[in-house]
Amino acid sequence: LYILFCGGSTLLGYIGIDTIIEQMRKKTMKTGFEFNIMVVGHSGLGKSTLVNTLFKSQVSRKSAGWARDEKIPKTVEIKSVSHVIEEGGVKMKLTVVDTPGFGDQINNDNCWEPISKYINEQFEKFLKEEVNITRKKRIPDTRVHCCIYFISPTGHTLRQLDMEFMKRLSHSVNIIPVIAKADTMTIEERQEFKQRVRKELEMSGIEFYPQKEFDDDMEDKSDNDKIRETMPFAVVGSDKEYQVNNKRVLGRKTAWGIVEVENPNHCEFAQLRDFLIRSHLQDLKEVTHNIHYETYRAKRLNDNGGLHPISTNGTHDSNL
Repeated sequence: LYILFCGGSTLLGYIGIDTIIEQMRKKTMKTGFEFNIMVVGHSGLGKSTLVNTLFKSQVSRKSAGWARDEKIPKTVEIKSVSHVIEEGGVKMKLTVVDTPGFGDQINNDNCWEPISKYINEQFEKFLKEEVNITRKKRIPDTRVHCCIYFISPTGHTLRQLDMEFMKRLSHSVNIIPVIAKADTMTIEERQEFKQRVRKELEMSGIEFYPQKEFDDDMEDKSDNDKIRETMPFAVVGSDKEYQVNNKRVLGRKTAWGIVEVENPNHCEFAQLRDFLIRSHLQDLKEVTHNIHYETYRAKRLNDNGGLHPISTNGTHDSNL
C-alpha cells in the first residue's frame, strides 16, 4: 500500500472547506460553552468587584445575596455561583468560585489545601464521567479553567503564603496573578513592584499562565512574551459609573479625581480583560484539558494499574 502525500496542491475549483469555521461557529452558538473562574486572595482586595467589572454584570457570590455582616470564616471555604450570560447570541455558563477565609487567619499554614482538593475533585468528577461505559453526549465541565490570584499592593515583596500557594497549585490550574487595588500605589511604585514580583516568581521557579513551555509556535511565543512582560496586571475594579468628559465611565472616585477602570493610563484592567476573555479564554480551557487534566488523569489511571479508576465504595479522594 502506497500513500502519496502532495504538498500544496492547487484546487481546480471551489470545494467549500473554508465553511468549516462557520459550521463550528453555528454549533457553538447552539450549545453555548462553559467557563469556570476561581478567585483567591485575602478579604478586602476587591475580588468580587473585579469579577463583576470583568463580565459587566453581577456575577460574583457577593452579588447573589451576600450579607454585609458576613463573618470571615475560620477555615477556607469554597463557594461557587453560576450564571448564564449572553452576548451577540453566544451563551456562556460562567461559574465564579470564591475562596472566603483564604489568608485571613493568624495561622495560614496549609490554607491552600481545601482549594487544591476542590480543583482535584472537579478533575475526578470529569474522569468518572469519561470512564463510564455509557457516556453522556456532553460531559458537564466544572474544572477550574483559570485562577486569578490577588496580590496585596504592599509595594515590598510577595508574602510567603503567596509564594507557597502559587508554587503548589501552578501545576494543576492556570494561575493569573494580579496586583489588587493598584490605585494605592504611584506609577513608579507599581512598576517596581511588578518587576520585583516577576523576579521573585522566576527565582522560585514558579510559572504562571501563559506558561512558556505551552507556546505553540513563534507567533504564540511573541504574543505571550509581551503579556508575560506586563504581568502581574495592576488592576482596579469598580461597578460604579461616573461622568468624565461627557462620557459614562466605570471608576473609583477619590478626593483628587476619578480613577477610570478601563483607561490604560490609569490601570491595567483593560489588558487583563482583553487577555482573559478576548484572546486567551479558549486557550485557558485547552491548557486545562490537555495539560492539567491529562496530568491528573494519567496519574490516577497509573495509580490504579491502568484499570477502571473509580472505586466501588464511592469517590476516591486524590491529593496530588
